[in-house]
Amino acid sequence: QVQFVESGGGLAQPGGSLRLSCAASGSIFSLYAMGWFRQAPGKQREMVAIITTGGTPNYYADSVKGRFTISRDNAKNTVYLQMNSLKPEDTAVYYCHQFGSNSWGQGIQVTVSS
Repeated sequence: QVQFVESGGGLAQPGGSLRLSCAASGSIFSLYAMGWFRQAPGKQREMVAIITTGGTPNYYADSVKGRFTISRDNAKNTVYLQMNSLKPEDTAVYYCHQFGSNSWGQGIQVTVSS
């Protein structure tokens, strides 16, 4: 059974940056596309970004295009989300997701506020 450890969340000021990490264990990480999702209070979970097994980003939500970058290091079994130019509306719990196994991280809080 795959398990994830997410890190890098917290409080950032508008215009600031955070980098989320999601380290996986218990699966052959390189075989699966990975994604980041987020869920704000009172809203449905939404897809933020997806990256292929080979490391090519192939989806960004319109709301994060040009500001967020998804990447992965298969040697470290880790997927990242670099978040720049953060806005208050980016405040949410962020989850990593492994497609194919339909596995989810525990979620990590990101709060953007002055």
